[in-house]
Amino acid sequence: MTADRPDSGHNPQIAWRLPRQVAILGVISLLTAMSSAMVYGLLPVFLVKSLGATMASVGFIEGIAEAMMSLTRIFSGLASDWMGRRKPLVLLGYAVSAINKMMFPLAGAVSTVLAARVIDRIGKGLRDAPRDAFMTDVTPAKIRGSGFGLRLAFYTTGFVIGPLAAVGLMRLSNDDFRLVFWMAVIPAAMAIGVLIFLVKEEPSKQFVPRPLRLRRCDLALFASPFWWAIAIASLLSLARFSYAFLILKAHGIGIDAAYVPIMLILMHLIYAVAAYPFGVLADHIDRRLQLMLGALVLIGADFVLAASNEDWMVGIGAGLWGLQMAVTQGLLAASVADAAPVTLRGTAFGIYDLSAGFATFVANAAAGALWMIGGPPLVYGFSGSIAGIVILLLLLQRMPKAAASSA
Repeated sequence: MTADRPDSGHNPQIAWRLPRQVAILGVISLLTAMSSAMVYGLLPVFLVKSLGATMASVGFIEGIAEAMMSLTRIFSGLASDWMGRRKPLVLLGYAVSAINKMMFPLAGAVSTVLAARVIDRIGKGLRDAPRDAFMTDVTPAKIRGSGFGLRLAFYTTGFVIGPLAAVGLMRLSNDDFRLVFWMAVIPAAMAIGVLIFLVKEEPSKQFVPRPLRLRRCDLALFASPFWWAIAIASLLSLARFSYAFLILKAHGIGIDAAYVPIMLILMHLIYAVAAYPFGVLADHIDRRLQLMLGALVLIGADFVLAASNEDWMVGIGAGLWGLQMAVTQGLLAASVADAAPVTLRGTAFGIYDLSAGFATFVANAAAGALWMIGGPPLVYGFSGSIAGIVILLLLLQRMPKAAASSA
């Protein structure tokens, strides 16, 4: 995990080659996503069916968990810039999530699940901003979209394998939720091993000691393209609530609990296949056009899911949902990376994650309430309306793209 930027020497032989560390981080993301998907693909149904939770409480749990993750991300981003090192916080975050996975099979009340979900998201918050800052450090500016797209492809592949494993275990165990939750601990532990033994870190040559706080002079270093990228990312997060509501939509039309994760498999399969190609595309075209495409696909997904009453329609909606994530997520991360000051990359991703997380908290809380008032059509109508606003705003401003001298 070397912190030197490979594009700093302007070597044409490496200018278009993704570093090995990106692939290793991708494998770690795959294993962790597999573990999480084995739990979260069943958790909403487990809450409602086994613990008697209401739809509003599911939305509240998802919202609180995402909000805590975002608050942790801003701290971890600042801390990684202060330390000049990324790996300790990344390792701590993965360890917290792995150990916490053992709380889910032991849960006997909704409050326990809430605590476990919050702790798990805190672990994710600890690792995400330093990891993305490191990705920016080691990836040449001209191919950052490709780098973030490749990591997302690995990550979403884990969300294909995990639900498949969950479905198989549920059928073999006669719908034993807790057994599946216990098995999910294994890939989480494997991810920690890969991180410890295969990821190496050297202090950055450009590290400058700084206080562990965000000062006004630091904020002044973030130019308007950065804040524009943050605004668009936040609005898209407001339009995209938790996958829990997709799971509950599938269960609500009569799909058996053991097969509900298939919808997550389909969504993440599309996401995994398309993430890297769209990451590469973001390095070569006007990013604004690609984001508009993503918002249009999101509107299409909302329309299908709002109207669906059969499993194949929910499947199409899930696939479109995964496609719009592939179109936009790598691009947004690359845009934030390109617009961030070199010495504040961890902080930049912390701000990005905090703003997106706050929007996700609002989206989840609103989705839970809207579901109880008007059901899925009202929830997905809200999402489509926000996506339409994003398209209008994108007509006004381009997304940031790396300058030739960017590091």
